[in-house]
Amino acid sequence: MKQGFFTVLTNEQLTDSVYKMTLSGDTSAIERPGQFVNIQLDGLFLRRPISVCDYEDGKLTIIYKVVGKGTEQMAAMDEGKFLDVLTGLGNGYFTDFSGEKPLLIGGGVGVPPLYNLAKTLLKEGKKPTVILGFNTKKEVFYEQEFKSLGVNVLVTTADGSYGIKGFVTDAVKEVGEYTYVYTCGPEPMLKAVYNATTTSGEYSFEERMGCGFGACMGCSCKTKYGNKRICKDGPVLIKEEIIW
Repeated sequence: MKQGFFTVLTNEQLTDSVYKMTLSGDTSAIERPGQFVNIQLDGLFLRRPISVCDYEDGKLTIIYKVVGKGTEQMAAMDEGKFLDVLTGLGNGYFTDFSGEKPLLIGGGVGVPPLYNLAKTLLKEGKKPTVILGFNTKKEVFYEQEFKSLGVNVLVTTADGSYGIKGFVTDAVKEVGEYTYVYTCGPEPMLKAVYNATTTSGEYSFEERMGCGFGACMGCSCKTKYGNKRICKDGPVLIKEEIIW
């Protein structure tokens, strides 16, 4: 974990409620896809945890949904704003066990951390397939960015207004062979993916956090191997250790 100041470079609205922010600063503490940052905001006691969409030396990309005072404040930020950010938080995804054809499944704001994961897998010579799930067409984002990487992308919408009608599990049936599963999204989606897929995998959980680095124990959950802190021991859990 590292604390530092980042400068807002861009803050772009992607959908009615989803924004993409790029920042410049020290990204050296970020070691793998699926980690998150914790942002201090004016007048708010608790930092706001946001998953890392992409990173490179000196540049950080995050995607967030406006759901409360903190993210409302972020949506109003202009270029040049300084932010106090904790980086390198969480365990992230490990690509060692992915096999040749990993399947990446994201729902809503669970989509962003899969972007850098897809880039990482491609660099390793893997051939990932990506499923992106949304409620309606107007909520779809980052489809073209994934396609630009050269991966196969399937999009589902619950109301059928775009792509495959239904949920991400409906698209799994169209994928064919896959060797491993990486997923991130709301818990009901994660549970559905757990039941619908046939291989092992890594599941990234969304959880309300206090400190964000394991000190307060506020985000503990039970696993088959004892209690784990989502912020420190997670947010990524292996399929075989999850207790629903």
